[in-house]
Amino acid sequence: MVNKLKIIHQHIWTAGVFVLIRSSPILEYAPTVLICVTIIGGLTALFAASVGLVQNDIKKVIAYSTCSQLGYMVLAVGLSNYATSLFHLVNHGFFKALLFLSAGSVIHGLMDEQDMRKYGGLIGRLPLTYTMILIGSLSLMGFPFLTGFYSKDAILEYAYGTYTVEGTWGHWLGTVAAFFTAFYSARLLYLTFLSKPTARQYDFEHSHESPKSIWMPLLILGLGSIFFGYLTRDMIIGLGTSYFGNAIFVLPKNAGSAIDAEFIATIIKWVPVIFSISGGIIAILLYVYMGNKVSPYKISDIRIKVYTFLSNKWHIDQIYNAYIVKPILNAGHEITYKALDRGIIEKLGPTGIASGLRAITANLSSKVQSGEIYNYALTIFVFATVFIAIAAAGPSWAILAGSKAEIIMILVPIVIALFI
Repeated sequence: MVNKLKIIHQHIWTAGVFVLIRSSPILEYAPTVLICVTIIGGLTALFAASVGLVQNDIKKVIAYSTCSQLGYMVLAVGLSNYATSLFHLVNHGFFKALLFLSAGSVIHGLMDEQDMRKYGGLIGRLPLTYTMILIGSLSLMGFPFLTGFYSKDAILEYAYGTYTVEGTWGHWLGTVAAFFTAFYSARLLYLTFLSKPTARQYDFEHSHESPKSIWMPLLILGLGSIFFGYLTRDMIIGLGTSYFGNAIFVLPKNAGSAIDAEFIATIIKWVPVIFSISGGIIAILLYVYMGNKVSPYKISDIRIKVYTFLSNKWHIDQIYNAYIVKPILNAGHEITYKALDRGIIEKLGPTGIASGLRAITANLSSKVQSGEIYNYALTIFVFATVFIAIAAAGPSWAILAGSKAEIIMILVPIVIALFI
């Protein structure tokens, strides 16, 4: 059930990007909204990538990388490059499905263990899975000429090519996010496959490759992660292509970045690639060759503060709970629940009516049921007299009173009882 909910959550994320793309005719006439979308997309890419640096659950690392890549897609939407956003969405589907399915293969092979700190040394036990995760990670990093390179780097080039504050902002946030992406991808590869085994001996000795039903889809996704971007880039996002037809609408004034991006300096185009490769190299150096040298820094105050900050997801959950969730819950309790539901509605509704009827019937019962025989005798006598008079009147009573007779017959005993 938990895995199904996670899959549904992933689909909701991607559906949000698709809805933004399909809303291009609306967004194009809301430039302020596009600026906000650009800023939020860049921040999301950086935020999720930085949080992924400190995750130890293999699926959480990949999940935060998904959130980061969705930030790139939202960034592209804010830049009016809807086609590139959708192109990255499709490309991302290949290598992210490859990574998630490969992670599932690792978890299956190690008795459902998900903590990367309890893996290590699996390259000899799961060589095919290692190859697939390596391909998916390189494509995720935007390594040159793999599928992820053709869409993610295109987004960053378009961001720079807008020559606006928000475009430059998104470009550099996305570039730093690319560095973090490469770092945690290399970290995942090292902790899972290349480091010394830290799993339980029984789990390590019984680790195994997944059956054919799993590794066959891995091979297909691996081919897509390598070749799909190269084969379809010009068709989907090439200059002058009419691939999407009228499905996407872009105002002429917002279409210039796609052209300007073709003529920006070559070094700017290579900056994201340099950052990505640097992130991977630094991760390998730190974990493989400089582990002992950096150990003293692991307990430093600044490292602990940074690690705590990232582990707590920039304290966004605490801020959200303190300033949004808690005030709304308090308002709901004080106003909706106490004042309205338990207050006005209850007093005017079932509770008030029931209390009123109980008071009336209690007062009426205490007067009628007095326990004195002469009161009961008088009541019997009065009602007997009334019924005899009604019976004697016969048809004339019906003519005079009509249908009101029944009402009088009900009200008379009540009135008499109140005065007894």
